[in-house]
Amino acid sequence: MSKSKSQSKSKTVTPAKQSNTVFIVAALVVVVIGAAAAFFLVNPPAANTASVNTTDLMANEDPVLISPEAYNTEFAGVDHYLLDVRTPDEFNTSHIAGAHNISVDLIASRINELPTDKPIVVYCRSGNRSSQAAQILDEAGFTGVYDLGGTNQWTSAGYNLCIGC
Repeated sequence: MSKSKSQSKSKTVTPAKQSNTVFIVAALVVVVIGAAAAFFLVNPPAANTASVNTTDLMANEDPVLISPEAYNTEFAGVDHYLLDVRTPDEFNTSHIAGAHNISVDLIASRINELPTDKPIVVYCRSGNRSSQAAQILDEAGFTGVYDLGGTNQWTSAGYNLCIGC
C-alpha cells in the first residue's frame, strides 16, 4: 500500500547530523562575535575616546587621588605637568617617562617654576611625599592637582618605569 497524501513523511536526524548542526551554529556565533570585536577595535565607541581636555582637568579645586589606570586613560594626549617629588638620586635611578623632578622638600621654594595653566600630576615612591606635595600645591592656590601615589602602585599595576632615560 502506498501512503496517502495526508500522511507526512518523518525525517530521521542522525547524531552525526545533529553534531554538524551544532558545529555550524557554534562557528557562526564565533564569526559574529569576532566580527563585532574587530569592528569595535577599529571603531571604538565614542565614550572610549579621549574627550577630556585640560580645562576639564583643571576644574577641581582640591587635590584628587588618581590610580595609574585612570592616569593613563584620562591624561593620554592631554597637556599636563607630571611631577616626581622624590630626591634627584631616586629620580635618576628610574621614573615615569616624561616626568619633571622637584623634591618635595624644595616644592615651596620652587613653586614659581610650576605651570598654573595645566593640570599637575604628582607622584613619589609610596604616595606619602606626593600627598604632601599635593597639599603644598593646594595651599598655594593651584587647581587641577592630581596625586598619582607612588611608583610602587605604578609598577604593581603593570606599568614600566623609565630607567636611565
